Amino acid sequence: MEMMDLLKLLGILIVIIGFALKLDSILIIVVAAVVTAIVSGLGVEGLLETFGESFVSNRSMAIFILIMLVTGTLERNGLKNAAAALIGRFKRASAGMVVGAYGIMRGIFAAFNVSFGGVAGFVRPIIMPMIDGAIKAQGHEPNEDHVEELKGMASGMENIAWFFCQVLFVGGAGGLLVQSTLEPLGYHVELIDLALVEIPIGIFALIVGIVYYFLRDKKLTKKYYGTDK
Repeated sequence: MEMMDLLKLLGILIVIIGFALKLDSILIIVVAAVVTAIVSGLGVEGLLETFGESFVSNRSMAIFILIMLVTGTLERNGLKNAAAALIGRFKRASAGMVVGAYGIMRGIFAAFNVSFGGVAGFVRPIIMPMIDGAIKAQGHEPNEDHVEELKGMASGMENIAWFFCQVLFVGGAGGLLVQSTLEPLGYHVELIDLALVEIPIGIFALIVGIVYYFLRDKKLTKKYYGTDK
């Protein structure tokens, strides 16, 4: 019985090893899901049935999967190269500028509750190649440690922009959560009022994040390439 319980955790082990070896993230997750379904007795048929029920009950999940599939198809057909070539045209664009520009764009679309697929669906296949292109446009060969730092910065910018700006969408999950929390405490607030209050906070959070990552990239550029230009 204990051995069966351990086998059910095999999917977690696959995810850990896969990410440690830097294998394809989507493939890792799919393999881990299939293996977990098999060892737990659910089977492939049960796994597909579970996915189907989840799609029906949570359509946002289906949209997320569709975005992942579309992004994967585009990536396979040259999306990375196109993104790198695009940013390579701007000789003065630094990796920190790319992160900051993405934060602004992400914040604007988050205010309309529009998602691009997050870190896996947008940052990895589009923003990171653009960051590599920016580094090469400045005459440097991307340093692996620097690129790893930039992955964290781009992901952090994604989280900042989404967290502070998605509540600007009236009727979004964030606003509804705040409204439902305040209501039992005797504070009735309208969603539009919450959005108006959040606007300066969202802008301030974006500015702080952009400035911080820009300055950090300049420091890292000087550290790894001997220049901050």
